[in-house]
Amino acid sequence: MGFEREFDIMVVPTKGEINAPPPPRKNLSLSVVEPDEKDNKMSSQELDRILTQYIETLSHRTEYHIGYPVNICYEHHAALAPLLQFHLNNCGDPFTQNTVDFHSKDFEVAVLDWFAQLWEIEKDEYWGYITNGGTEGNLHGLLIGRELHPTGIIYASKDSHYSIFKAARMYRMEIETINTLVNGEIDYADLRSKLLLNKNKPAIINVNIGTTFKGAIDDIDLILQILQKCGYSNDRYYIHCDAALYGLIIPFIQHAKTITFKKPIGSVSISGHKFLGCPMPCGIQITRKSYISHLSTKIEYIASVDATISGSRNGLAPIFLWYSLCMKGRAGLQQDAKICNENARYLKGRLHKAGISAMLNESSIIVVFERPNDPKFIRHWQLSCTRDMAHVVVMPGITRETIDSFFNDLMQEREKWYQVGTTLPPCLADDIGSQNCLCSYQKMRH
Repeated sequence: MGFEREFDIMVVPTKGEINAPPPPRKNLSLSVVEPDEKDNKMSSQELDRILTQYIETLSHRTEYHIGYPVNICYEHHAALAPLLQFHLNNCGDPFTQNTVDFHSKDFEVAVLDWFAQLWEIEKDEYWGYITNGGTEGNLHGLLIGRELHPTGIIYASKDSHYSIFKAARMYRMEIETINTLVNGEIDYADLRSKLLLNKNKPAIINVNIGTTFKGAIDDIDLILQILQKCGYSNDRYYIHCDAALYGLIIPFIQHAKTITFKKPIGSVSISGHKFLGCPMPCGIQITRKSYISHLSTKIEYIASVDATISGSRNGLAPIFLWYSLCMKGRAGLQQDAKICNENARYLKGRLHKAGISAMLNESSIIVVFERPNDPKFIRHWQLSCTRDMAHVVVMPGITRETIDSFFNDLMQEREKWYQVGTTLPPCLADDIGSQNCLCSYQKMRH
C-alpha cells in the first residue's frame, strides 16, 4: 500500500529477551495513502493492523510513564466510546445554549459548578469554561488581567510554566521574571523589590500552585501581604493561579495551603487530563463573573456571546470529566491524593537511603533527584530532565511495584555509571538544597 511500517519485521526473542521490558516507542514513518479501489478490504485490514500494533505498543509502555503529570489510570473509555460517533462542539459561552443539539454544555456547566464549589465561589458569581489544556487556561487568565489593567506588568517566577512567558509575548505585555527559592517557590523578597520598582503600574501576578518541575507552591497569603505593604490596593492588581496539577490535590490534603475565591484572586486554571485523567488534553478555567464582560463579544452567527480563547471547543472532554468526577467523588480524589503523597515519600526515602540526592516539597507528589547519566535510561523511563536534575511525578496508577522496579533499575545502572575512580554523581546543593544533596562533596563537608 505504500506505508512505511515500523512493525513489519517480526523478531523472535531469544531466551533472555522474553521477559525484557518493551523498548521505547519509535516515531512511525506514516503517510496518507489513497485507498486501493480494487481491494478495499485489504486497505481496511492494513489500517487496522497499524492501529492494533500502535495500541499494543502504547499499552506496553504505560508502566514506564513516570516522568510527566498525566493520569493514564482510568477505565471509562469503554463506557463513553459510543460518543465518538457524534460531533460535539461546545462553541461559544458554556452558559448560552446553542441553536444546534450537538453539544455537551449541560455536562460542562455541571463540571464548572463542581469546581466553583471546590474553590469556594458562589454559582452566580463565577464564570468559566472547559479549555483545551492548562496553557489555554493561563492564556485566558492573563488576558483577563490585561483587559482589567491594560498597562499592567506580569510578575512570574522563573520556575513558572512556559505558557506564562508565551502569553507575555503573544499579548506584547511587559513581564518581570522573579527569582525562586531553592525549593522552587517564588522569591518573595525579589517580588517585593520589583513591585516597589514598578509602583506606577498595576501588577498581574501569576501564582504557582505547584511548579512544573519541583512542585513548589507559592504562598498566596504572603503575596497578598507584600502587595498591601508595597501600596497596591485591590483595584491595582490581578492574581491568576496556575494550579495545573495541584488544583485537584491541595484541596484534599490536610493543612495544605487552600485555593479559594474568598481571597482576592482573579482566576484559577487546572489541567483536566493530569490528576483526574482524561484521554484528551483539557482544562478548567474559573474566574469572577464580573470580570468577563471585558472579554465577552456577541456573535450572531452562533447565537451566543463568546469570551473563550478557542471558540470551537471539544464537546467530548466535559463528558469525560463529568463521568470521572461522578465515579470518583471527593472521597476518591482524597484517596488518590493520599496514596500519591505516600508513594512519593516512599520513593524519596528509598533514594536517600541509597545515598542518592533527592528532594520532595511539602504536599508534593514530584520527587526531584539527580539526572541519570544515560539518555537511554531517561528515555526508557520517560523522565523529564533539566540541568543535572530529573523528576518522577507520582501519579495515580504509579504503584509501589512500579517505584521498586524503577529504583532497582536505577541502582543497577548507577553502578555502571559511577564506578570507583571514574565519573561522580552531580552535586545538586544549589538546585535542591544542601540538606537534600548527598554527593561526595556534600558528604565531605558534613
